[in-house]
Amino acid sequence: MKEINYKLIVSDFDGTLIDDNQRIPQKVIEAINEYVECGGIFAVCTGRMLCSILPRVRELGLKGLVIANQGCVIADIESGEIIKDISLDCSDAFEICRNIEELGRYINIYCGDKIYTDIPKDNDYLQVYERIIGVQTTFVEGKISQFVLNNSLDCHKVSCLVAPNERNELYSELINRLGSRFDITCSAKVLVEVSPINETKGEAVKFLCKHFNIGIEHCIAVGDNLNDLSMIKVAGLGIAVGNADEQLKEHARFISDTNNDGAIAQIIKKYGFA
Repeated sequence: MKEINYKLIVSDFDGTLIDDNQRIPQKVIEAINEYVECGGIFAVCTGRMLCSILPRVRELGLKGLVIANQGCVIADIESGEIIKDISLDCSDAFEICRNIEELGRYINIYCGDKIYTDIPKDNDYLQVYERIIGVQTTFVEGKISQFVLNNSLDCHKVSCLVAPNERNELYSELINRLGSRFDITCSAKVLVEVSPINETKGEAVKFLCKHFNIGIEHCIAVGDNLNDLSMIKVAGLGIAVGNADEQLKEHARFISDTNNDGAIAQIIKKYGFA
């Protein structure tokens, strides 16, 4: 049996662990299985909702904990028991939605296992998004901000689904408006997200290390987008996959293969074992 080098590997899901066809490459599955069998701990940290990611990590045969909603939710994979659950309260969610409405953008709000949206059902980006995450949205007539107030909704996060060429401009605008009070990030080329401040993937990785009694220096974090930046910075070894956002690559100590080339298998082989 091989000796483990880094004891914990935390990987983003979309664009990192899975390929562009939403599949986990076979060599990645085999590498993870070998790493876990030798005593390593492999965990997934994603912006996806818990109800979206649980079936996928169970499909992979993982046990232990999974991190969802950018770090706001942590749950046991086998039982589904929620270990941590942090939300934006109703007043904060209202403020975020009101600011986004002033910018003339569509809104998704994530409440438990529900997504409410003001995006028309025939929107191409929305249809692709629903297909990828495996969750159907509920359309809301009128202003989402008022819907939040009327229903006293606490939300894990608020997101904007935009064209790729509009993402950076919206990201900067929301940073200027809301960045002092909330976490603003991008989890995909078409997503800008707002979530509770200091409830990031980086904080979730710290939580995992404490939970498993592993020093942060013995942890690898791997990602592809700006929402992975906090965990790339905090981990003992921060890695960006080859297809990662250029801003993320600037902070990574190693640039791996792309997600389509089985990046996680390469990382486990290179750094997982002594």
